[in-house]
Amino acid sequence: MSMLKIFVGTMYGGALDVAEQVKPLFEQAGYEVAIYDQPTLEDLTGSPTDLALFCVSTTGSGDYPGNFMAFARALQEQGADLTALKYGLVALGDSSYVDSFCGAGRSLDALLSEYGAQRLGERLEVDAMETFMADDAALPWAEEWIESQQLAVSE
Repeated sequence: MSMLKIFVGTMYGGALDVAEQVKPLFEQAGYEVAIYDQPTLEDLTGSPTDLALFCVSTTGSGDYPGNFMAFARALQEQGADLTALKYGLVALGDSSYVDSFCGAGRSLDALLSEYGAQRLGERLEVDAMETFMADDAALPWAEEWIESQQLAVSE
């Protein structure tokens, strides 16, 4: 069975809610799904990842949440050959922080690209000023992402 790994960077649980809400969509599409809410680089590179989804909220001045810092730091410092990785990204932010809106998601996107990973489709940026529950935006995006990128796994 194909493996989807969902990597979560969350401060107050919103990004984890997104991961838990979209998980059944990917299971229905034929994936075995694992959610990592304390992700490490080893979680990404230590075993096969057919597809990855990153759900990352932004804190402070565009920073990664505490539970995601070790992952991001390890990737920056150690690097990794991610040329085989295909991924999607849901970035959560607050547009009242104009200069750092979705900063963690945007930084992660650039970092993954730097190591050769290929993002499939567009990054979803969820604005807390417009969308109270991030999964209200993430669920339709995930459905569209699965369909537009032809991610359903044929058994």
